[in-house]
Amino acid sequence: MNESLQIRTFKRAGHIEVICGSMFSGKTEELIRRIRRAEIARQRVKVFKPKIDNRFSEFEIVSHSEQSFPSEVISSAEEMLEKSFDAEVIGIDEGQFFGNDLVEVCQNLADAGKRVIVAGLDQDYKAQPFGPIPDLLSVAEYITKTLAVCVVCGAPANRTQRITASSQQILVGATNHYEARCRLHHIVNAEPQSENTGTKEEKANAE
Repeated sequence: MNESLQIRTFKRAGHIEVICGSMFSGKTEELIRRIRRAEIARQRVKVFKPKIDNRFSEFEIVSHSEQSFPSEVISSAEEMLEKSFDAEVIGIDEGQFFGNDLVEVCQNLADAGKRVIVAGLDQDYKAQPFGPIPDLLSVAEYITKTLAVCVVCGAPANRTQRITASSQQILVGATNHYEARCRLHHIVNAEPQSENTGTKEEKANAE
């Protein structure tokens, strides 16, 4: 057996997993579940989060159900390449906040034999493709689409409704800025409600 064939035979096969969906759909919770299972299997784990996401904890990823896991804060996707050299499993939360270079970084990590798990929003508040997640979906081996519950009608929700007056694509927040909505009750072209007025009138009109 020649040397190149030996490398191909014994090298661990890496892959990319993407967990995507709207806000409040359990993306981070699912990421934490997979990372903890990897730890139980005694695999070396590394978890990253973008610097912009400081909603619940500075050095942990935290789900809306208050589950948490230690993470390293980074400013760019490239930092993962040098910081995860010894890791076998790499978790990335809020992947939509990284630039498009996240796709190449994840590809390089998977090519190096690592299991890469990315959680992130696939749509912004206008239901438009968000950041690098759509491109990452096209190269991932495994895709999980999570659904929330529409706050208006209780139907499965795959969209994020912004309820505060801001037109910026990136506005970091939780229930203070967003609600989960189904396709029927997601309002794309309307002006966002202000925090002072709440969303009761909007819900009544939607019904």
